[in-house]
Amino acid sequence: MLNRAMNTAASGMDAFIFNLDTIANNLANAGTTAFKRSRTNFEDLYYQYYKLPGAQDSQGNIAPEGIYAGTGVRVSAVQPDFSQGSLLSTGRQYDVAISGDGFFEVTDQGPVMYYTRNGQFTVNASGALMVATANRGLLLNPPITIPQDTVEISIDATGVVSVLQAGSTTLQQIGQIQLNKFMNREGLLHVGDNLYTPTDASGPAQPFTPGTQGVGLLRQNFLEASNTEPVRELVDLIKTQRNVELNSQVIQASDQMLQLVANLRRF
Repeated sequence: MLNRAMNTAASGMDAFIFNLDTIANNLANAGTTAFKRSRTNFEDLYYQYYKLPGAQDSQGNIAPEGIYAGTGVRVSAVQPDFSQGSLLSTGRQYDVAISGDGFFEVTDQGPVMYYTRNGQFTVNASGALMVATANRGLLLNPPITIPQDTVEISIDATGVVSVLQAGSTTLQQIGQIQLNKFMNREGLLHVGDNLYTPTDASGPAQPFTPGTQGVGLLRQNFLEASNTEPVRELVDLIKTQRNVELNSQVIQASDQMLQLVANLRRF
């Protein structure tokens, strides 16, 4: 019995320590553009029954309740929260925020397509619109190339990209930004660098024009902030710490009771 209590409490400590890792990652990315916080979900483990509900005794009486003991808890999933982050004005013409559920599609020209909500765009030496990470550049797909003599760029809410070239007085349309949606965004694989890749759980990417099919609209000169709320995370941090402490006290109490039982032979 006491060994079971210790193992049950140990499973609780292990689960909440894992939750601490999730909270730490949320707080670490509180300033990361378009970062989406995650939460840890838990589920109870197998129950050991000594009497099943509905069991009959020798006289045919049906037990209205059972006798059982739980064996602990485990992490069932880490679930991302894709709620909209705040839109922050930057004044930079290549910054684009998504107001809605969509994702930009980017590529390193390899076999894998990546998806991101980070709209910190820039251009390479050829004028191609791209997202830069710490280690590589990822081209926007479908590709959009900015002419070398561009003096002003305009990206409207529906993703139409227009430029004003030197010596001209009118904007010229040069491309269309598309947004992608997934049947199950929570099934996307996090690969770092603000990037996601599809899985069998998420389903394939479905490209749409901004403003249609619920993918959202674009806001030039804005970026989406992280949806991490530091106060909320700190509250969860305190709750997690208290839960670890309570489970450790169960282990200490079980150990003291085991010592008491072991010392009974001395009396």
